[in-house]
Amino acid sequence: MGRIKPQALLQQSKRKKGRYHMSPINIVFYTLTLVIFVFFLFATFKYWSNRTRFQPENHTSVFEDENPSVESKKLDLPGYAVLRTSKGSIIIELYKESVPEVVDEFIDLCQKGHFKGILFHQVIKHYVIQASRNKGSGSTEDWNQRGKKYTSMKHDAFMLGTSKDKYFNKGFDLFITTAPIPDLNEKLTVFGRVVKGEDVVQEIEEVDTDEHYQPKISIGIIDVDLRQMM
Repeated sequence: MGRIKPQALLQQSKRKKGRYHMSPINIVFYTLTLVIFVFFLFATFKYWSNRTRFQPENHTSVFEDENPSVESKKLDLPGYAVLRTSKGSIIIELYKESVPEVVDEFIDLCQKGHFKGILFHQVIKHYVIQASRNKGSGSTEDWNQRGKKYTSMKHDAFMLGTSKDKYFNKGFDLFITTAPIPDLNEKLTVFGRVVKGEDVVQEIEEVDTDEHYQPKISIGIIDVDLRQMM
């Protein structure tokens, strides 16, 4: 058998290999890989660039994000108070959004038992009933005289408030209106309204009183229950 020349072997090898052809699937795959890689590099650069640029504002936003938690604590406060009296229960909706400081003080006093056992010591029919540990009568009598001078009514009945007059109000008085009171803002800070138990308020209002508007029989608050919902 004759020997094949090296040049002939080289030509034969080229014919066997032929030209390499890349399939369309491979082209698409490599193209997508390149695009994803470039996009990843761009996104990484953009992220670190923005973080370095706006870092001071991010510190401010941390403190701003704490505000919702403070608001949520306010929402967790009791929204209702149940005055359990010797005549029955009076349910009060507290205005914790309108006058939060007064409501906070009222809730704190309730939790300390401040209103437990206090009496309704002044009752003026078609006007107001008052419960407090201060038995002075000047404040409510003054209201009665002032009320006769007004004809315009600015507030509804069955509102719960406390006196603004620190001279007569040696403590935290409770006033429940039994009729619209003129110029109420001058005398009271209203922090709630009766939502159930109006008949109990009216029953207290109808008791016999002496010339100083003091009931002839003892009517008092047995206790106060605080509730989130009713």
